Amino acid sequence: QVQLVESGGGLVQAGGSLRLSCVASGSIFSIIDMRWYRQTAGKQRELVAGIANGGSTNYANSVKGRFTISRDNAKNTMYLQMDSLKPEDTAVYYCYANLGLRAYWGKGTLVTVSS
Repeated sequence: QVQLVESGGGLVQAGGSLRLSCVASGSIFSIIDMRWYRQTAGKQRELVAGIANGGSTNYANSVKGRFTISRDNAKNTMYLQMDSLKPEDTAVYYCYANLGLRAYWGKGTLVTVSS
């Protein structure tokens, strides 16, 4: 089992920045890759960014050049640095850990970007 706890969400003006954190605990040695997803009311959860154990990253086109995903393995923590935020980035952001046969989600952290 893996437990994921997100933090760092909040209210920010358009053009501002936030950094989300996701602390993992439990069977973290089994994690293959980690991701950030986001979801707004009435919409499907969408992939924002992912990072594999080897460090390779991928991003949704909508956030490329503005968001940066990273991991600090010593702290068992994944980050999402979000810059140049836009109102359309408003969502609940979820941390996700892929263990191959199983996957785990955090409870989410709300990001609100005002115009």
